[in-house]
Amino acid sequence: MSWWWAGAIGAARKKLEDDSSSIVPMYESVALVIGATGIVGTSLVDILPLSDTPGGPWKVYAVSRRPPDSAILPYTYYPADADAPAAADTLRVQHIQCDVLDAADAVAKLSPLTDVTHLFYVAWANRLTEAENRVVNSAMLRNVLSAVVPSAPNLRHICLQTGRKHYIGSFEAIGKVPAHDPPFHEDLPRLPVPNFYYDQEDILFDELSKKEGAVTWSIHRPTTIFGFSPTSLMNLIGTLCVYAAICRKEGKPLKWFGSRTTWDGFNDASDADLIAEQQIWAAVDPYAKNEAFNISNGDVFKWKHLWAALADQFGLESVGYEGEASRFKLEDAMRGKEAVWVEIVAENELVPTKLDEVATWWFADVVLGVELAHLDSMNKSKEHGFLGFRNTVASFNSCIDKMRAFKIVP
Repeated sequence: MSWWWAGAIGAARKKLEDDSSSIVPMYESVALVIGATGIVGTSLVDILPLSDTPGGPWKVYAVSRRPPDSAILPYTYYPADADAPAAADTLRVQHIQCDVLDAADAVAKLSPLTDVTHLFYVAWANRLTEAENRVVNSAMLRNVLSAVVPSAPNLRHICLQTGRKHYIGSFEAIGKVPAHDPPFHEDLPRLPVPNFYYDQEDILFDELSKKEGAVTWSIHRPTTIFGFSPTSLMNLIGTLCVYAAICRKEGKPLKWFGSRTTWDGFNDASDADLIAEQQIWAAVDPYAKNEAFNISNGDVFKWKHLWAALADQFGLESVGYEGEASRFKLEDAMRGKEAVWVEIVAENELVPTKLDEVATWWFADVVLGVELAHLDSMNKSKEHGFLGFRNTVASFNSCIDKMRAFKIVP
């Protein structure tokens, strides 16, 4: 059975524990993960060092603007023998703190990594407008490529992660411009609106045209991501857990704030580990080269079912969609709750965090407030050989369990 569809939810961490060894491996591939503490970057950092990961053994450079929080550090950042001092080259994963928006910092930190064979770009920065997003996200990718591509003679492949906004438009355009009719497939044309995903693709293609086919690429388009990264801007489940914890603290029911379409319609999601698996597959499988792929779990779900599960996890009464007149913005409802969160953290002996570090209210409002059904097609991915899938309900519950295990939420 292929590794690509044999992995169970949570298998990466269990496998890593089984693989613990003080022996320094000879590396077959060297990964550079840009955005390593983000929601998919965290999964890549967990999965790449495993002994059965295709293309391995992997050495991993994990790049992020902020240092990883030692209280929630993934196991893979530690030396194999945590009790013994270790040189940098014995680490499973070497972290590099770098602001890739700063071109000089990118060159200084990334150009010395001459042994890189595979680049995984999963970083994202959010600004108030799409015009600003285009400038910032384009600059970040361009700085990374300018620093790495000329300096890494053995570079073979670049994975670029974008997302479903390729088909429906930017956050500010959703619902305001005609989107494609779902299910979305990879060959649909670009929408006639500004979108930094389109800019990033063009930047990648332009840079790699200089390599004349020596470096291949793949583009990965997840939908709403379910995963573990407490400080990620796009950690929807973490945000909902924090909302539930505040409701419990204040003795209130867990009220649905989104649209009727999202509540009662069919939805899909993308497990972060599954996204990482697809990216690794595309990086090493010759049938996946120079292609764009959707990546979702392969099933559908209704938010009203997950909402009941979330309420049950936190011992709350679940209140569903009650009509447009009862809808509210979560960002408005949670404004001024910083002191409440401080109390929750102290009472439950959680990892010290600020509310705006673990909850992104506006993002939850956008994702759960859409008025149109959005579903992907995974046919192209399967036709090219990637048959990975996830049970979305199990993925949802697993993410909540992990948030609790790392003492991010009570």
